[in-house]
Amino acid sequence: MSDPVTRTILLVDIERYSDRDDVEQAYLRRMLYDITDRTLQRAGIDETLRLRADRGDSVMELIDANAPVTALLRALLSEVPAQLRAVNRMASRSAQIRLRAVVATGYVAVDAHDGWVGSDLNHACRLLDADILRAALRERADDFALCVSDPLYGGVVRHDHPGIPSDGFHEVTVDSKNGPLTAWLHGPVPGAATGQDHREKGEAPGGSGDRPAPRVPEQGGPHEDGPAPDGSRGAPAPGSAVNVHGGTFNGGVFGGTQHGGISGGNFHGNVTLGGAERGEGA
Repeated sequence: MSDPVTRTILLVDIERYSDRDDVEQAYLRRMLYDITDRTLQRAGIDETLRLRADRGDSVMELIDANAPVTALLRALLSEVPAQLRAVNRMASRSAQIRLRAVVATGYVAVDAHDGWVGSDLNHACRLLDADILRAALRERADDFALCVSDPLYGGVVRHDHPGIPSDGFHEVTVDSKNGPLTAWLHGPVPGAATGQDHREKGEAPGGSGDRPAPRVPEQGGPHEDGPAPDGSRGAPAPGSAVNVHGGTFNGGVFGGTQHGGISGGNFHGNVTLGGAERGEGA
């Protein structure tokens, strides 16, 4: 095994790769390689400065520490979204490609089998697989979501280099088998305004992380919401018009015109309808 050396780590992954058939997967892999190569070329990082590992639905790049990280980040923030727009506008729905990416820095060694070893690399892989990064991509209108490691943010991003606005990155915590990891997500944090939980596991039975909840049918029907008698010439009847079919109701006041029904059980206490009070009933 080689001695560990400092590398910039770039990981790029295709969203929903396993949902596609073999022909579509082959096309998506070709697009992934094309977009990655063009982005690295735009950053001035040629093939002599990097090592690549293929992971099927993702690509991993170990980049020489002498290559400027600022150029790589600028290319990721500008070149990747532009390329994705160009590719997807001409692609069918099944061939749309959306990408998650992580940039990190750390020590990595290469063993005798060309395998990569290093805890910093392991942490970068945890960030790529993080629920919050997946959720960020799902919620965005564009096709790219980027996250950087905490050391990279502290060493590069926070200094607000041209083309890398530090205020565009937001601190997040990623749970992993090695404990919580601090990272920085580019763009809005999913669920930040609502406190929504974006974990992909533990959803309700029969649910889907990408489907809305089933619509609850509205109560009532023609026999409950029919028009007023002819004498009103089609206008709603004045006062309260409430149809009650059982129900458990412990007191209450209805003001104005009420349409619809309440179903199930018994009523207890007094119910006031537009000022007219009714006593207990069963």
